[in-house]
Amino acid sequence: MATRARCTAVPSRILFLSASVGVGHTAAASAVRTALSEGYPGEFECEIVDSYKYAASIFSKLVSNGYIGMVKTIPQLYRYMYDQAERATKVGSFKTWINQFTATKLRAMVERSRADVVICTHAFPCGVMSEYKRQFGDDVPVMGIVTDFALHPFWIYRNIDAYCVATPEMRTALVGRGVGPERVYVSGIPVNPSFGKLEEKTALRRVLGLPADRSLVLIMGGGLGIGPVDKMMRALESIETPLTAVVIVGKNARLERRLFDLAQTLEYPLRVVGFVDNVYDYMHAADLLLSKPGGLTSSESLCAELPMVLVKPLPGQEERNTRYLLERKAAVRVGSMASLPEVVRGLLGDPNRLAAMRQRMARLRRPDAARDAANVVAALAARRREALLSVAEENGQAR
Repeated sequence: MATRARCTAVPSRILFLSASVGVGHTAAASAVRTALSEGYPGEFECEIVDSYKYAASIFSKLVSNGYIGMVKTIPQLYRYMYDQAERATKVGSFKTWINQFTATKLRAMVERSRADVVICTHAFPCGVMSEYKRQFGDDVPVMGIVTDFALHPFWIYRNIDAYCVATPEMRTALVGRGVGPERVYVSGIPVNPSFGKLEEKTALRRVLGLPADRSLVLIMGGGLGIGPVDKMMRALESIETPLTAVVIVGKNARLERRLFDLAQTLEYPLRVVGFVDNVYDYMHAADLLLSKPGGLTSSESLCAELPMVLVKPLPGQEERNTRYLLERKAAVRVGSMASLPEVVRGLLGDPNRLAAMRQRMARLRRPDAARDAANVVAALAARRREALLSVAEENGQAR
């Protein structure tokens, strides 16, 4: 009865604020949006917006282009800046100005959306919405969904109503920095629930048109043009074990063309694909993943129980993700590209070692993270509706 009553009410409006640095932040928002649709049919209307479009254009270009350029050419500088920001005890003046500027530009869009809850899947819009609430006195609930396995202080603001984080350690870190424990939920990093629905490899390879009599290596992490995907492809050529490989490059058409040409020169079968909406099928079909440890990719791999070889993690977030996975023996890191063939050969030739890795991954996987985050969103939306109803009733009584 109660569920039927909710479904006939006006849907709650959920505004997701992401950021166009890679695809992971938007993918997390999409996963929660899907979980809301499936878990609460008809109860929510969702919109996903790139918050960088509302920042100063010079800042947006600096962050997106500057970030990629810096980690490519001078990663040591980016690592230093990230570490310094991690130790900072207060927000810098430039960051405060950017948050204030963007909050002002966001105002019309937020008011137009009439959002009941705002969800931030990147630290930047989290800071912007904190400033928005301070400037304009809006009490719309705001939740941050942290998409890595380590917490950076750039996420932490006093007037954020809830956080969803990947691990209990992150919750402890937030509470230690003054965030009320009742505001922090350990959900995991939200991914499409299909990553957690384990499939039988042989049948899946048949559907994908991949050989079942060889080890299958999946290569990811080159969508931004940063990962050494071409070097990984060449390194596999020196492995005597019969194998095949699939490279997923996302929406990077130039990289896809270049790698396709390279694939024609290799002596083992390799498929290069661009953007696909069934990455989970390739993960379930594979025996091993070679990738940079982005938060979403790592979470997807954990859910799929696909052993990971971590290659050249970027400074900052990916180094923290690497540390988390290595400490729990849920992944292997190669120190140099020269050592990659030996590491891959050793893993593919030792089924017991791979099985042990999968067991450790199974203890860390959170395939229901999107659903758990969606439940927090639903609770915030219900609380918002109750507050607005109470105000309306009080105004009616006053009249």
